[in-house]
Amino acid sequence: MATLHPFRALRPKPTDAALIAAVPYDVVSSDEARALSDGNPLSFLRVSRAEIELPPGADPYSDAVYQRAARNFDSLKKSSLVVEDEPALYFYRLRRGDHEQTGIAGCFSIDEYEHGVIKKHERTRRDKEDDRTRHMLAVGAQTGPVFLTYRASADIDRIATRATEGKPLFDFEATDGVRHTIWRLDLVDGNRLVEAVRAVPTLYIADGHHRAASAARAHSERRDRRLPGTSLGDVADASTFLAVAFPDDEVQILPYNRIVRDFGGLSAEGFRLAVGERFEMEAGPAAPACRGQISMYVEGRWHTLRPRVGPDRADPIASLDVSVLQDQLLAPVLKITDVRTDKRIDFVGGARGTTEIERLVDSGKAVVAFSLYPVRVADLMAVSDADAIMPPKSTWFEPKLRDGLLIHLI
Repeated sequence: MATLHPFRALRPKPTDAALIAAVPYDVVSSDEARALSDGNPLSFLRVSRAEIELPPGADPYSDAVYQRAARNFDSLKKSSLVVEDEPALYFYRLRRGDHEQTGIAGCFSIDEYEHGVIKKHERTRRDKEDDRTRHMLAVGAQTGPVFLTYRASADIDRIATRATEGKPLFDFEATDGVRHTIWRLDLVDGNRLVEAVRAVPTLYIADGHHRAASAARAHSERRDRRLPGTSLGDVADASTFLAVAFPDDEVQILPYNRIVRDFGGLSAEGFRLAVGERFEMEAGPAAPACRGQISMYVEGRWHTLRPRVGPDRADPIASLDVSVLQDQLLAPVLKITDVRTDKRIDFVGGARGTTEIERLVDSGKAVVAFSLYPVRVADLMAVSDADAIMPPKSTWFEPKLRDGLLIHLI
C-alpha cells in the first residue's frame, strides 16, 4: 500500500513559470547549464547548478556553491515564488508531439522508500548523494521531483480525467518542445486520489534514484542532528519526498546507446571477426526492430547483431539487451568490464537519436557505436520486484520533468 501526502508547494507565480522552470540538474554539464540560463536571471539552474555563477572551473562541490544556491533561492522566493495557503495535490502532464503522460504530483513516504514499498532498480553513487544532500540542506527544500511509475489504475485515471478538465495552474511549452501543464486538485478530488493511491501496492523509481536517496539522507541528518532552527514539525515535513508518479502505460522509455573509443587492442578486422563468433551479423537499420537485436555502427555502416547463444529469458537481468551487449561483446571482446569507470565507453541518451552516435564515430571520436532497443517498463518492474539492479545506463526517460515548478520545503 502506497501513501500519498498533500503538501504546501512553493511554486512560481504563473507569469514566471516558463522562465523559472529548468531541466533536471543532472542532465546538463556546467557549461550547458550556463548557456541555458544566460540572459535569464529567473532560471532555476541558478539554484540547482549554482556553480554557473562562479568563475569557470570552480569546484562544483565547494561550500561557495551551496551558499550561492541558498542565496539565489532566497532571492527567487522574494521575487517570483509563492507558498500555497493549504496542502494540495497536483496532476502534472507532459506532452510532446503525439506523446502525452499525466502523473500524480505530491509527496511520498521516505519510510516506504526505505522499506521497499517504493522500489529501486539502480545503484547510487555516494558522491552524487553527498552533493544533493548538501544542496537540500543548504536551501531547505527538495527542488526537483523524483520520477515514479506504477501499474495503471482505472480509479486514478478517472480522477485524472475529471481534474484535468479544469483550468491549469501552469501551461507552457518549453524550448525543447515539451508542453508542461499542472493542475491543482480541490479537496474532494485530493482525498479521492489519496484513497486511490492506497490501493497501489508498489511504486517504482523510474528516474531520480539520487534525488530519493538524498531526500532520505537529508531527513536522517535533520532528525539526528536537529539542525539549528529546526523544530519537530520541520523534521516531520522532511519525512516525505517530492515525486511525480505516472501510470506504466503512459511512460516512454528511449534507448541509452553506447559509443566506444577504441577496439581494445584489436584491429578493425579482428574486432569484426570476434563479434562474428558471438553474434549473427548482417546489414541492418540504425534502430533495432525488436528485443533481442542490437544495431552496431562501424566504419560507416550499420549492422544488426543477434546473439548466437541467447540469454536466459527467465532471468530479468540477463535477458536485457543491454546485458547481452555487456556480457557477450563489451566485456569479452572490447575488455570493458566496468562501464561506470572505463573511460573508453560513453553513453548517448535516446533523445539525441542515432544520428548523434553516427556523428561521433564518423568524426573519429569513437570507433564503434551500439544502438539498443528500449527497455520496457515491464522489464524495469521485473528487475525491481526481484530486488535486483539494472546495468548502468539502461534507460532514458523522455520527456523530462522540470525543476522549480513544484518545490517541497523541508
